Amino acid sequence: QVQLRESGGGLVQAGGSLRVSCAASGRTLMSYNIGWFRQAPGKERDFVAFIRWSGGGITYYADSVKGRFTVSRDNAKNTVYLQMNSLKPEDTAVYYCAAVGKVYSGSLYSTRTYDYWGQGTQVTVSS
Repeated sequence: QVQLRESGGGLVQAGGSLRVSCAASGRTLMSYNIGWFRQAPGKERDFVAFIRWSGGGITYYADSVKGRFTVSRDNAKNTVYLQMNSLKPEDTAVYYCAAVGKVYSGSLYSTRTYDYWGQGTQVTVSS
């Protein structure tokens, strides 16, 4: 079993940048694929980004963040990062990381695919 903990959220002005982290404990992340999701008040939890742990770390992004967000990993630190640039007020949400073992491309966008979740970190973008 793996435990996930997000950090790095905060308040930033529109156009600014923020990097949130997802640190794992309990087991190495080498066995898991990692997704990032976000949930705004009164809305569903939506897919943001994904990185495979094998195959060179293939990444996927939601259209709304493509070109602005970058997901990466640090194997030595057992940590995954989400670098967020050119932030917009509509990016305001609680950001969650999630882990799953085997996953197929068609299912990585669904929250139901993932087995482990962090507690989330708040990101607020002011206009």
